[in-house]
Amino acid sequence: MTTLLLGDKAPLFELPLAEGKTYSLEQDLTDRPGWRFLVFFRGSWCPVCNQDLKEIEESISYFEGKGVYFTALSTDTQDNSLSMKKEHSLSYPIVSDLTKEILKKYGAYYHGEDAPYEDHGFHGEAAHYLLDEKGHILYQQQQTSPYGRPSAKELRKVVQYIKGNLKQ
Repeated sequence: MTTLLLGDKAPLFELPLAEGKTYSLEQDLTDRPGWRFLVFFRGSWCPVCNQDLKEIEESISYFEGKGVYFTALSTDTQDNSLSMKKEHSLSYPIVSDLTKEILKKYGAYYHGEDAPYEDHGFHGEAAHYLLDEKGHILYQQQQTSPYGRPSAKELRKVVQYIKGNLKQ
C-alpha cells in the first residue's frame, strides 16, 4: 500500500469522466488554477456517498470562491457515475478508476475479498486529499468504512485552517 506524506507531490492521473471524455489532473491544475480536493467515494450505490457529494455541491460556490475545486473518483462505472451526477446535479468532475490504479497510488483503502467483513461487494472506500496549486498534498484523510469521513462543513474548516496557517 502506498503511503503519501504531507508535502508530497500527488500522483498525476488521467481517467475517464462520467460523461465519456478524459479527465487529466495535470491539465485541470493548469486550466483551473487553485487548490484541488480529490474525493474518493465508494460508488453511486452508496447513500452516504450520495449525501456527501450533494453537500459538497451545495457548498461549491464557497469553495470555488476560495480557489478550491473538486474532483470525485470511484471504482464505479462511468454509466453509474453519470446517472448519479445527473440525479444530484453535480457540477464538478466525476471520474471512474475501474482498474484501481489511482486508488492504490493514493493509498486509499480497497474493500476487496481480503476484507474482514462483508460490505456491498468490492469497492474503494472514502478518502480526501487537498492539493495545492502545484499538486502537493496539504491534507489527507482515508476511511475503511462509510462512516467518519469529513462533511462539507468540516472540509470548509480544513481549507480555512490551512489557508490561514500555510507556511510561505
